[in-house]
Amino acid sequence: MNEKLVYDLGVYIMKIGFCMLLWTTALEAKHKALLADIKATGYDGVEVPIFSGTPDDYRTIGIMLDELGLDRTGISVVPTIDINPLSEDKSVRQAAIEYLKWCVDCTAAVGADTIGGPLHQTLGYFSGSGTTDAEFDRAREVHVKVGDHAQENGIVIALEAVNRFETYFANTMDDLCSYSRSLDHPSIKTMYDTFHANIEEKDPVDAFIRNSKDVVHVHISENDRGVPGRGHVPWADTFKAIKSSGYDRWLTIEAFGRGLPELAAATRVWRDFAESPEAYYRDGYNCIRNGWDAA
Repeated sequence: MNEKLVYDLGVYIMKIGFCMLLWTTALEAKHKALLADIKATGYDGVEVPIFSGTPDDYRTIGIMLDELGLDRTGISVVPTIDINPLSEDKSVRQAAIEYLKWCVDCTAAVGADTIGGPLHQTLGYFSGSGTTDAEFDRAREVHVKVGDHAQENGIVIALEAVNRFETYFANTMDDLCSYSRSLDHPSIKTMYDTFHANIEEKDPVDAFIRNSKDVVHVHISENDRGVPGRGHVPWADTFKAIKSSGYDRWLTIEAFGRGLPELAAATRVWRDFAESPEAYYRDGYNCIRNGWDAA
């Protein structure tokens, strides 16, 4: 075990990751040099975008990551309205089930045990009102079936509380964790994201503390989506709360830039947030490593 992850208060096998959505929605062999530098920086692994392809494609990616000594998690979204889990149309909900099962299959194939993201509704789609009881019921129908498939494959789905400008299903950790607890499913848990919490929570750190038992994945993201440590997210308090909770899974940086026009438009990124792509993962790594050690 890496000695720097052992603490007097116990053993925290925390892992530091970086989400590859800064560069791509489809990880390929051409990213190998970048991945090698991410590994050399000190990262334990990366978050693999699962947006297209087949399980066989992800097995190939997994082999490449194994060769580089990088562990991994998965990240995805519900991209289109024809696979919306909240739809009144049963055939659309069935399509959502099949899509989410595909996400699980690709996650297993790449060698990960967790996939996160707003996998509860179509990203960027709005009904014009808040989530109805009927929509929560329809989501449960979808997630129970997908959760069973995930459990069979050793995968945990980490639903993400995303801000009101991108989704409407459950924008706060209280709402999302209340929903996940209503499922009472071992393979459907939640993700805490510091960027979204900074927008939606009255006290982002306390929101994590209240719901820490339901959190299986954490996104480290600055208030402007730039380099962690350069904005106003209260990192010292955040790391202290996470560490004190006994959380022992991933702290994964999610940052965005203008390299992918479609993704930049979806995440409303109109300017550069750092002087170089390397700054995101090099300075970001130091933010987590130093913050965690000091917590």
